[in-house]
Amino acid sequence: MASNNISLPSPPVFTGKNYEIWAVKMRAQLRAYDLWEVVETGVEPPPLPENSTVAQMKFHSEQVAKRAKALTILHSAVDDDIFMRISNLDTAKEVWEKLQEEFFGNERTKQMQVLNLKREFEALKMNEVENIKDFMTKLMKVVNQIRLLGEKLPDSRIVEKVLVVLPERFESKISSLEESKGLSKISLTELVNAFQAQEQRRLLRQEEAIESALHVRHKGKGPAMKGKFVGEHAGKDSKKRETFPK
Repeated sequence: MASNNISLPSPPVFTGKNYEIWAVKMRAQLRAYDLWEVVETGVEPPPLPENSTVAQMKFHSEQVAKRAKALTILHSAVDDDIFMRISNLDTAKEVWEKLQEEFFGNERTKQMQVLNLKREFEALKMNEVENIKDFMTKLMKVVNQIRLLGEKLPDSRIVEKVLVVLPERFESKISSLEESKGLSKISLTELVNAFQAQEQRRLLRQEEAIESALHVRHKGKGPAMKGKFVGEHAGKDSKKRETFPK
């Protein structure tokens, strides 16, 4: 339950896009206010018995207020266009189910989305010029979409995927990791960090090689240019002496 001393951020506003992300954030927001159960179950508080005690009346009043609060939060978490579609609904549960049906789809639709995303996941490859950071960003975007749909995709499966699609330039690092730790035990974070470190070292060596080559080239040209310069001026002096004999 949210503490009276803690000010929670405003709920995320749903505009009709990225429903899955909005739903995750909203569930967390409603749980923080101890209101998710009201939305999820939609159960109305039982009527007060005759000769109710003060405690019973207080509890009943709190439960009724929770239903109103949950509905108000959902109303404030959608833009005006979405609000017009739910304004006729009386409970938070009805609002949640309406939005879920319209923007998330039914179970069959969800399974089709998961299937398409899994195909995209399997088809992803890392090309020769791509760095590990860019590839992982692309890969994890698909992974997170799958997970938002409620499908489990463990990190161990992602590790396997990364190891399979890596270009040949990572082969030596893969062998090193296998010998030192074992690929079945390495975490996704450790794997990515190891490959990023390898790429950084390779870039550093390339930069040093380029600087060294430029230095050698510049050093090699120095004496030749100097000799040419001296020769040209020597020739000019000679011509001057010929033009103005003593």
